[in-house]
Amino acid sequence: MSRKVVRASKFRHVYGQAVKADQCYDDIRISQMTWDSNFCSVNPKFVAMIVDASGGGAFLVLPLSKTGRIDMSQPTVCGHTGPVLDIEFCPHNDNIIASGSEDCSVMIWEIPDGGLVSPLKDPVVKLEGHSKRVGILSWHPTAHNVLMSAGCDNVVILWNVACGEAVVRIDSVHPDLIYSACWNRDGSQILTSCKDKTLRVLDPRKGTVLYKSFGEPLTLQELDTSSGVLLPFFDPDTGIVYLCGKGDSSIRYFEVTDEAPYVHYLSMYSSKESQKGMGYMPKRGLEVNKCEIARFYKLHERKCEPIVMTVPRKSDLFQEDLYPDTMGPEPSVEAAEWFEGKEGKPVLISLKDGFVTTTKSKEFKVHKSLLKTTAASSGHHNNSGEVHALQEEVNTLKEAVEELTKRVCELESKM
Repeated sequence: MSRKVVRASKFRHVYGQAVKADQCYDDIRISQMTWDSNFCSVNPKFVAMIVDASGGGAFLVLPLSKTGRIDMSQPTVCGHTGPVLDIEFCPHNDNIIASGSEDCSVMIWEIPDGGLVSPLKDPVVKLEGHSKRVGILSWHPTAHNVLMSAGCDNVVILWNVACGEAVVRIDSVHPDLIYSACWNRDGSQILTSCKDKTLRVLDPRKGTVLYKSFGEPLTLQELDTSSGVLLPFFDPDTGIVYLCGKGDSSIRYFEVTDEAPYVHYLSMYSSKESQKGMGYMPKRGLEVNKCEIARFYKLHERKCEPIVMTVPRKSDLFQEDLYPDTMGPEPSVEAAEWFEGKEGKPVLISLKDGFVTTTKSKEFKVHKSLLKTTAASSGHHNNSGEVHALQEEVNTLKEAVEELTKRVCELESKM
């Protein structure tokens, strides 16, 4: 008799569990827009969700601790004139979030530490360069202040957010609608999928196609007959890919390995209610003492429900095999350097004893003198007098410093 050999894997028994009702975010009117983005973004400080709004577009940003029923008067981020289609927190500053909208613009917002106390209407930066609605946003994983946007004009733009500049414009590569776009782990390449059924790997600085003919797939995994869009989340630390079907009520997860058949089915989390969107917590926001390897924020029609993925372990000790060093919040290269050709490798951190930041979150600096379109500069073009006054003040201070330095030298020579 032959015995079926079960493949050994430490993730074979991973299970998903929804949190208790009092740890959900209730009475939220999630957006009814038919768009294929996540509609949710989350980091160790905040959870953000695109919501219904009259006369424009809005999204809600809540501190993670603000669970329970959310009052209808809760302030929103509401500066767009059309519905918001995608949002994403900056990986290098938990208070910065980008939003793309039907109004063809991308806006960058700064959220105060305790959350909003009044509606936020004025962005830190407004980025204009698309001619149709902007539905895809993705921050560079290692370069500070580099943002990718893709619109229904079939154009991908790479922005230097700090100076509001569209540095790279990729407008002759995609003949049809761009379905998705993402960076590789160190941000040296971009992968896009398009309505023409072609996957393309791009050189982000040159805007050229590196390759697009992948031939036969290494493996093919049949899922189901559902027509809903799959939202994939890949964890490079564990090699697990999570597939969340939009409009579906399940999360399937697989382990990806280097040996055939390459993709191994692990299990499926199922619930009764379908998901309208999904947020995915960065590794540094997980509870490592509970062997939590992933946390999702599932959007229902009227609430947001966290779902925790756990590896069952009896030991209370730190499980080093589950938590290798992972990507931290520190960028390894500045935007200008990256656009000039410098590569930035991921800066890794240890999750032992839980991640505690040792440096202040990377400050978001805007060079307003270089900005072409910002809410602050609109209507204030005649500021040459202010600049001249500041220059005079700087010159006066320089003279005072020189005089003091001279006096110190004289005193030291007499001693």
